[in-house]
Amino acid sequence: MMHNINNWFKNLKFRNKILFICLLSGLLPVITLGSFWYNQVQHLFITRENEVLDESLNQAISSLDYKVNTYFDAMNHIVWNEDVKRGVTSTYDNNYEMFLFYHDTLDPLLNTSKFLQTDINRITIYSNNEMHSHGESLRPLSDIEQYSWFESVSEASTPTLIVSAKEKSFEVASQLFDRHHNTTNIVYMDIDYENVFESMSTLYEDNYGLMILDEQDKPVFQVNQFSETNMSYALTENELLKLVREDTLNEHYIFKKAELTPYNWTAYLYRPYSAVSASSFGLELTFFIVVLSSILILFLSIYFLSKVVVRPLIMLSKNMEQVEKGELVVTVTNTASDEIGHLIQKFGNMVHKLNTMINEVYKSKIARQEYEMKALQAQINPHFFYNSLSLINSKAIMADQEDISQMAQYLSTFYRTTLNQGKNTISVKDELKNTTSYIQIQRMMHSHSFEVHCEVEKDILDYMMINLLLQPLVENAIDHGIDHKTTPGKGILTISGKQTKDRLIFKVSDNGCGIEPEKLETILTNKTKGYGVRNVHHRVQLSYGEEFGLSYQSEVNKGTTVTLTIPKKAVRITN
Repeated sequence: MMHNINNWFKNLKFRNKILFICLLSGLLPVITLGSFWYNQVQHLFITRENEVLDESLNQAISSLDYKVNTYFDAMNHIVWNEDVKRGVTSTYDNNYEMFLFYHDTLDPLLNTSKFLQTDINRITIYSNNEMHSHGESLRPLSDIEQYSWFESVSEASTPTLIVSAKEKSFEVASQLFDRHHNTTNIVYMDIDYENVFESMSTLYEDNYGLMILDEQDKPVFQVNQFSETNMSYALTENELLKLVREDTLNEHYIFKKAELTPYNWTAYLYRPYSAVSASSFGLELTFFIVVLSSILILFLSIYFLSKVVVRPLIMLSKNMEQVEKGELVVTVTNTASDEIGHLIQKFGNMVHKLNTMINEVYKSKIARQEYEMKALQAQINPHFFYNSLSLINSKAIMADQEDISQMAQYLSTFYRTTLNQGKNTISVKDELKNTTSYIQIQRMMHSHSFEVHCEVEKDILDYMMINLLLQPLVENAIDHGIDHKTTPGKGILTISGKQTKDRLIFKVSDNGCGIEPEKLETILTNKTKGYGVRNVHHRVQLSYGEEFGLSYQSEVNKGTTVTLTIPKKAVRITN
């Protein structure tokens, strides 16, 4: 048989011999390389998915931990309040004294806590002291003595979490400690369950499961976001625990496990391998099309080529090997206009574009991280700040100091919308609320020396935008415009907002000192200190594209107008 094959090969025409040898030597590496890269791509997707799951779970847990800590801070603010302790343990001679405690101490403190923490639905103190019930603020202890958690809360020295995925309930309870009296007082918070776990429900669009179990392996939170075709991958807590104990969960799922040590909770985030494979289908299809196209080009090229093109092909092959190793440099050139010359030129263009794309993506990510870091640096410790503002507001109300109370509320609104629970998008309504709070603070600091006009269309309030865009513009208008006004008359700050077919257009105007033409030409290109207009302009272009951003118009001693243009978001917020 081998003799017949040898004779057949010897009798082939020389061109066919070259075709056969080149095809054989070309197909084997292509198939081998294709198989290798196919496996590498699958491994890359699995590795990336593991990293994404780990990052998503850590971010979600951090967000949950942050929220729980704020609830604990609010609880401790009430539990360790001496005025509240004194009020719920005192013996009252008449109803008027009891009324004063309710009106001057209890209601302001509880209302302020709920105002600062909008997730809190209800705060109630349950007491066995001989006092009259007061709405939902003060109730008799007998109302909760039948609950299973009452005994554990009564014996605990720290706030206790009472959470149930089945009941969709999230509650915090703590004993109000007082060694000098024999009364028992329990502070209870009912918190919106959906808001607490909001970040957990939006980790992916579909095809993922997340379960948080308490120390008794009871579900605290559970979500199964699977498409109809993948609903069989949804797990109950018993199925999940069984697979974990048998160490077989990783056979069908990519999963991550994390411990929430302060509460003895365990979180499991998992996605089926089929979902990961589905996400790479487009890449796999493209890969096979490219391989098949390469084989076809190889066959046609070898059939029509001669020895004069062998050398350029060898050089091209070597150059491809260099690119495969990561050296994105073109070393082969060909000025011919035939197929080989065209192929070499296209290869050079591809490597050049690949270099450009890598650099652009890399630089874009670095730039985005720098701007996000600058925004993060502007944040302060929200636990300390909100508690401080709460105390200031309470003291101001008690002292009948309305200006101080307003300032505390403006600051609370400003920093709550600025921090935005760690999100970088916000509704136009909340962005205006943030900016308005900042303006009111500035007006109080400036003894109301300037006026403010707001002309924003109501129809645009529910659209979404990235946060912290308008406040820096207002800050510049006040600090660099109105504060330096030398012409007669009162300073005027104007904010307007309107919409076109596909854009939102905001304008911030002042009648201050204006900007000199030389500085106006470079205001969006020169580096500025702090979180300035240049950073706002770049954030807008990074998020929406180079056709959006800021533009300036100014006349010296007449004023300045800055225009912010952003696209309309397709999804609107509904009340």
